[in-house]
Amino acid sequence: MTPRPSKGQIPCENAWHRPDKGVLMVALTAITRAILNFRDLEEKLGRRRTENPHFFPEWQMSLPELSATETTGLNRLSQRYLTYLETNEVSEGTLNIILLAPFLDMLGLCDPPYRIRGETWVEVQTQIDTEGGKITLEGRIDALTVLDNFWLVVIEGKRSSFSVLRAIPQAIAYMSATQYHPIFGLVTNGYDYLFIKCAGSEFGLSHNFSLLSDATGNLLRVAQVLKHLVRLNFRTINNGKGLTPNG
Repeated sequence: MTPRPSKGQIPCENAWHRPDKGVLMVALTAITRAILNFRDLEEKLGRRRTENPHFFPEWQMSLPELSATETTGLNRLSQRYLTYLETNEVSEGTLNIILLAPFLDMLGLCDPPYRIRGETWVEVQTQIDTEGGKITLEGRIDALTVLDNFWLVVIEGKRSSFSVLRAIPQAIAYMSATQYHPIFGLVTNGYDYLFIKCAGSEFGLSHNFSLLSDATGNLLRVAQVLKHLVRLNFRTINNGKGLTPNG
């Protein structure tokens, strides 16, 4: 039987050591039990959301251009997801296949010098009110890393999409374990996208992007911001090594 953690500690029954980085990574199941909301982030990890508008300018800076091939492909992925959504066929397990995997591949993030690593996952539940009464939505949160230090956190449901806000506390908890700062991440449910920046004891969020937004907030803009932030992360962790990302 797993011992109960003392107050203020994150349970670590599923922790593991990453020899390549020398960093103790706490498994998602443990983090989820301890970090459920923004208050938990502050009380248990000392992380607080900043209201400083200048804290996270990177997602609004000059962004890399997309090629014609990327633009065409991203528009196709957006339409594909919306088609599945209209027929209620976006469920747990399909999101990665129809959208996220081809999205990352299209941006070149599955090939060197980048690599995608599946970290861990956890099941989640929440209750919502409907005309027929309360129902329980079940789903899962998957955590991936791009080059070990850009976190991609995906939340998906068996019957309906969860709000991206549901996964932000866990995402920030993972990001807080890294030795590099600042660190960036992305939380998505397939339809909505929020970027995160952590630096020191503070974190900031971007505006919400969604598939039906205009050109300033749709999947094309998400792709531009993602490429930009991943490159910034790459330069941070490889500073002084003479390595540069492609593109």
